[in-house]
Amino acid sequence: MDHQTGPKSVDARCGPRESARMVTVFLRWTWLRAVLHNGWWLVTSVYLVVDAGLSPAELVLIGSVQSAFALVFEVPAGVIADTISRKWSLVVSQALMGTAMLATGLFTSFPALLATQVLWGISWTFASGSDVALITDELNEPGRINLVLTRAARAQLTGAATGLVLLGLLAWATRRDVTIVIAGAAMAALGLYVALRFTEHNFVPIRTARWSSSWTTFRRGVTLVRRSRAILLIFAATFLVNGASDAAGRLTQKQLLDLGLPGAPDPIVWFTALGVAGLVVGAVVLRLVTQRINGAHAATDYALAALAGVLAMLMLAFARDPVTGAIAVVLLNGIVTPLTRVISTIWVNARTTADIRATTHSFLAQLEYLGEIVCGVTISAIARLTTLPLALTACAVLFAATAVLMSPRNRRSVRAGRDL
Repeated sequence: MDHQTGPKSVDARCGPRESARMVTVFLRWTWLRAVLHNGWWLVTSVYLVVDAGLSPAELVLIGSVQSAFALVFEVPAGVIADTISRKWSLVVSQALMGTAMLATGLFTSFPALLATQVLWGISWTFASGSDVALITDELNEPGRINLVLTRAARAQLTGAATGLVLLGLLAWATRRDVTIVIAGAAMAALGLYVALRFTEHNFVPIRTARWSSSWTTFRRGVTLVRRSRAILLIFAATFLVNGASDAAGRLTQKQLLDLGLPGAPDPIVWFTALGVAGLVVGAVVLRLVTQRINGAHAATDYALAALAGVLAMLMLAFARDPVTGAIAVVLLNGIVTPLTRVISTIWVNARTTADIRATTHSFLAQLEYLGEIVCGVTISAIARLTTLPLALTACAVLFAATAVLMSPRNRRSVRAGRDL
């Protein structure tokens, strides 16, 4: 390996047994992390509204500030994963994530909650791209990796459903702040699973001239993105759709409560049921489109998912009862979010190389954060100056713009995926 230009994956395949073991370990970790993360966020989303009493503008502002910090840390974290270690980047992510989650349950003031959410956002920068890069290199089978990533996406959905039920019931039986602290401690402990069970055989870290090699890795990633029309198109779509999804996700609970969602036995019970319903729909949708999203129909499916987002946001914005609003939430969480996320991950992963894989995925995550910042600040201002339904309508406009961007006239660029 040339230590001055960056790490190279070892050109070797794991044996069938070792390969199967690594996939199982990776899927199990993906499932467990989804259990804790999504269950925690369900309880936290209600905690922020009911216990902390944050306003719609404050809810969206938290997301924007969190994304701003994550945007700054994302590329350095990706370069670290590409030059030092993907596995230990994930361990650091778990430790920071667990700390932030645990601390959230200890405060109700806006400044303190803002700080915990910022740390939570930073923790994800050490995981985004590192997980996909690690399993791609360790498996070292290009023909199988897309299937594994799709299975991982389904594992996230089933794990999320499990987390919603388990932690939702725990919060209902005890207290929301106690549940948040328990989930955070468990997430930090999950880092031990990564440290003990994950392997990193097909990655060679840089041991000399790390700063210059890191800069070279960053520049190579930028060059790849600039020259790939397909990646640029997916990046633009990610900016729009993630900005809309994140803002909508932070306003959903407030809108449903305003529509008259029953307060008995507890709002957490209703949000748990809605979350599980959306995840079940998402798992079914991903199974149905597994082959399509790996082929020529990916752009069409992305555009259709964006159109589903338009419908969901308009239904939620102008709903007259909580039932209609609930259907809209299931549509958003069951189709729009999982489908757009897995398509963008697979397409970017297929168009990068091993030595800059985590860095390129970090660029994708940066576009997600940038969308949350720009679109989040805009929608926060709309929510503050006008009404919540108008803010949700603005989310629908962003989804519509995404559908136009991924329309058939751009399909050829995405399908080709060649460097210009």
